[in-house]
Amino acid sequence: MVELIERWRRATRGAGATDPAAIEATGAELLQRWREPHRHYHTVSHLTAVLDVVDRYASEGSRPDLVRLAAWGHDAVYDPRAAGDRNERDSADLAGVLLARTGLPEPEVAEVRRLIMRTAGHQVDPADPDGVLLCDADLAVLAAPAPEYDRYAAAIRREYAHVPREAYRIGRAQLLGNLLALPTLFRLPAPAARWEPQARANLTRELTALRERVRLA
Repeated sequence: MVELIERWRRATRGAGATDPAAIEATGAELLQRWREPHRHYHTVSHLTAVLDVVDRYASEGSRPDLVRLAAWGHDAVYDPRAAGDRNERDSADLAGVLLARTGLPEPEVAEVRRLIMRTAGHQVDPADPDGVLLCDADLAVLAAPAPEYDRYAAAIRREYAHVPREAYRIGRAQLLGNLLALPTLFRLPAPAARWEPQARANLTRELTALRERVRLA
């Protein structure tokens, strides 16, 4: 966790934050949220994976430190019972409050909030390089090797253990269908070329299995 907090320090300072004590306190608060016990996929491991992708393709963004801060904030509030884009809106609000405490200038705070909201549906303008970078990083798990993808899908199911089996199948199938309906899942040139086929294969495989279970039920 020490290395992760150091990444938070570098990003906040690089973006323009000025209050060292608040940087430490807000980083600790965010990390505590990412470690909440009801999380199974939206954990510190997911945060780290998103940050790793942002770092790898930072040159594709215009202000990568703001993308890093949006990565920290994008699932800071995660309630599987929340409807619609409630989690994204609450996460954006929380990030705005915490980043303001660090002395980050208001335009930068507003941009982080905007970026977080792009993860609600992952529909982003190709002319928005920072939104593209964040959304591609958030969806990178979809292009994982099949066993890793299956572990991701199982972790999501555990987060929604309160949802009855049939309702979960229907809702999950709709989500997968919406993702497959996107013109492209990834917009950064290099990830799109490498990740798109595997991601679509994973999504199609899970969707087919869900539909088959519904048919046999």
